[in-house]
Amino acid sequence: MRVFSLPAVLSLLAFTSALQADVPPKPLPLLMWHGLGDRYNAEGLRVTGALARKIHPGTYVYTIRLDEDGGNDRTDSFFGNVTTQIDQVCEEIKKDPRLYAAQTAEGIRVDALGFSQGGQFLRGLIERCNVLSVRSLVTFGSQHNGIAQFQVCGQRDFVCKGAVALIKGNAWTDTVQSRVVPAQYYRTRNETTGLASDEYLKHSNFLADVNNERVLKNAKYAARIAELEHFAMYVFSEDQTVIPKESGWFAEVNATSGHVTPLRHRQMYKEDWLGLKKLDERGGLAFRTVPGKHMELSQKTLADAFREWFGP
Repeated sequence: MRVFSLPAVLSLLAFTSALQADVPPKPLPLLMWHGLGDRYNAEGLRVTGALARKIHPGTYVYTIRLDEDGGNDRTDSFFGNVTTQIDQVCEEIKKDPRLYAAQTAEGIRVDALGFSQGGQFLRGLIERCNVLSVRSLVTFGSQHNGIAQFQVCGQRDFVCKGAVALIKGNAWTDTVQSRVVPAQYYRTRNETTGLASDEYLKHSNFLADVNNERVLKNAKYAARIAELEHFAMYVFSEDQTVIPKESGWFAEVNATSGHVTPLRHRQMYKEDWLGLKKLDERGGLAFRTVPGKHMELSQKTLADAFREWFGP
């Protein structure tokens, strides 16, 4: 039996530690969820993923999709039950071997990036998918407090026109709330009281639940949002697609007067329905403005966000 001297052992340990110190920490995987009318394999998302890998080499980018066919994935951004879609995404995440490799005691540790409606859907995923442990959630042009109007469709965008046609006059029917995606984050309010309308609270299939706006609150939702390290919400200065654009910051906007009630002045913050106050008190909430119209994103804006919120 060979016996090593204490100095030799200490030298070996020091050498091993030096080697380990030279290995850079691995960046967390990044989940991305696209917006309405987009598809997971679109060129813009490919470029975004490549930028994430360039800034933080070794980043595994998982672009969320509801169908492997890009055309079907786009259609699913208009039609489907958001609750079912989130359940589906949660199950697919469990099956991905590279995401599974990011498993910690708290869950699959990742960062998350949401564009437009993908932002509130990622937040819903964080609240509902117990296998996830998200460090930073970053959203661009999202509708966290819902929309007061539906977007104008392109002249030849017949999928969009079909969705809007179903919604008109039927937004609160069970059929529309379970089938038309934008209707599930449509939100109306009582302009007299300034509170959410009874129709919305009663019939909303998605937003009223994930925002914990109903009388019965889900403590798990609040706990999971409060556990984030960072929640950065970016709003586009000239956004005319998201109405009101301040929804991206959870702000309440009076449709008649245009008066904006910031999140920190709202009941949902003061009573901490969603864990946002707790997160804010730790310095975890960020409200940002970027120039341009809806989803007019520059590479510099994205690169700056990636450096600030993502990585090892």
